Amino acid sequence: MHRLAAGLVAGAVGTSALNVATYLDMVIRARGASSTPEQAVEKMTNLADVDLGDGERAENRKQALGALLGYATGAGAALTYGLLSGRRRPSWPVGVLALTAMAMAGSDAPLTLAGVTDPRRWSVTDWVSDVVPHLAYGITAYAAYELLRS
Repeated sequence: MHRLAAGLVAGAVGTSALNVATYLDMVIRARGASSTPEQAVEKMTNLADVDLGDGERAENRKQALGALLGYATGAGAALTYGLLSGRRRPSWPVGVLALTAMAMAGSDAPLTLAGVTDPRRWSVTDWVSDVVPHLAYGITAYAAYELLRS
């Protein structure tokens, strides 16, 4: 399979694993969903002067667009990995760490730059809540990518 297609599929698989890990964390700790994706969408739509509607309609659109941004980040990280790895086959620790880091940077950097979050102020629990799902992404995306390249 062409590495671009493999990257896109691996990104989708990895993003699904990230979502499962996040939802399991929400079940285990009985915590609510993060509002940072919706806050990022609100900042982006304000900057672009895009009207999402009023009240509940706007909130629903923010929630949906926030989720779609997550899928785009997951696809983008694995696509980038596929382009950068080329014909090389990085070892699993290198590949997993690279994919994990790219997914974390792809989600956390824009949120930080937009002023939605500040990782310098995160607690240990906040970091674990961010790292574990992204690690699930990295492991799963790497495995899917390698299986598709075989």
